[in-house]
Order: sequence, then structure tokens, then C-alpha cells
Amino acid sequence: MTLLILGLLIFLGLHSLRIVAEPSRQAWVARLGENRYKGLYSLASLLGFVLICWGYSLARQEPVVLWASPRGLSHAAAALTLPAFILLVAAYVPGNGLKARLGHPMLLGTKLWALAHLLANNTLADVLLFGGFLVWAVLCFRAARQRDAAQGVQRPAGSAGKTGAVVVLGIVAWAAFAFWAHAMLMGVAPFGAR
Repeated sequence: MTLLILGLLIFLGLHSLRIVAEPSRQAWVARLGENRYKGLYSLASLLGFVLICWGYSLARQEPVVLWASPRGLSHAAAALTLPAFILLVAAYVPGNGLKARLGHPMLLGTKLWALAHLLANNTLADVLLFGGFLVWAVLCFRAARQRDAAQGVQRPAGSAGKTGAVVVLGIVAWAAFAFWAHAMLMGVAPFGAR
């Protein structure tokens, strides 16, 4: 469990700098330069991510079960990840209506992803991992919206075509992950027998 917690502290801590330490972050960028800062930030984030994956994998070998999950809840949770994938795609396709309206669709998608996994899973490692990401996404979204309001950010309305493309790409990515990649990578089939 130690590796999982350490990984979460590194990864989510780094990704929380804009929430809790923006002046310090800006000072580091000024001191190191934008590219060097991004390089070090990326390497440290990758380290945190690797520790999360490794720690979660180890924790799954001897799970600390906290409650009994209702049988059908995993299917509902898997369905809840569909809009999460659409929101993830919306974060990367410029000029779409979801990004124009929501501002930070990846954070909203992260909230849905984390909530879905909290509903479907019942161990201490699950609560640490998905609960940690859920709390982080809620705080980060709030901070981002406040920053946007303070800076007077205006986003142009997105086009219907790009929004439609986002929805289609999100559905395709979700289907590939839900029906194939999740089982291959995580050893769990979201719509399989449980």
C-alpha cells in the first residue's frame, strides 16, 4: 500500500500545484525555463504514475475488502464511464461544443471515471486510488473555474460537427476499452461475469 500512497502523493501532488502553490510553480518555471520545467514535471509525474500502477497491482494481491459490492453495480459503473470517455476526447478536440461550454471536460471526465470505479470496487486500495482522484478532480475543477472567472476567459462556441466527432470518437474509445482493453490491461472485464 505504501507504493500506491507514495505514487498518489507524487502524481496528484504535482497536478495540484496550480491549486495550492501557483506562485511557487511560476517561480520554478521562471527559474528553470518552460521546457525544462515541463520535462522535469513530466518525469516526476511518470514516476508517480508508475508507482501508482505498481502499488495498486501489489495491493490487489492481498485486498482489504471494506464492503460487499452489489452484483449489478459494476455494469452501471461501466456505463457511467461512457460520458467520461466522451469528455476526455472533448478536452483534446479544439472547437467542440463540450469544451466551449464546460471549459475543463477532462476534469469532469476524471470525476465520472473515479466515481464509477468507486461504485464498482470495494477495497482499501480502490478507495485510496479512485477516491484520491475524485477529490483531486473536484478541487482542481473548482480552482480552474475560479481561475477562468478571474481571468475573464471566454470560449468561442463549438461547432456541431466537431462536437459530433467528439461524441463518436468517445463512444468508439469507450467501447474498445470497455469490451477489450480493460480486460487485457487490468484483468477485469467490465461487462463480463463477476
